[in-house]
Amino acid sequence: QVQLVESGGGLAQAGGALRLSCAASGRTFGSYCMGWFRQAPGGERDFVAAITKNGRNSDYADPVKGRFTISIDGAKNTLYLQMNSLKPEDTAVYYCAVDFRVGLPSRSPHEYPYWGQGTQVTVSS
Repeated sequence: QVQLVESGGGLAQAGGALRLSCAASGRTFGSYCMGWFRQAPGGERDFVAAITKNGRNSDYADPVKGRFTISIDGAKNTLYLQMNSLKPEDTAVYYCAVDFRVGLPSRSPHEYPYWGQGTQVTVSS
């Protein structure tokens, strides 16, 4: 079992920045990928970014490329998402997730069996 706890959400103005963190505990040995997803009211859970444990491979959804940066501290089993140049359309609940399959990070939420509780990000215009 893995426990994931997100933090760092909140309210920001358009053009501002926030940094999300996700601390993993429990089964954290071996290789894994971690990802960030977001879900706006009435919407589906969409891929934001993902990264391998060693940090060598990452992937971003087109709407956040160039504005968001995903990083990971493998020793601390902590995932980060630096969000810059925020837009009102970034408003959503942000979830972190972990996938223990070996390989490149997946964009599909169905590949991630473990999820955090989510943290709200609200961007005002």
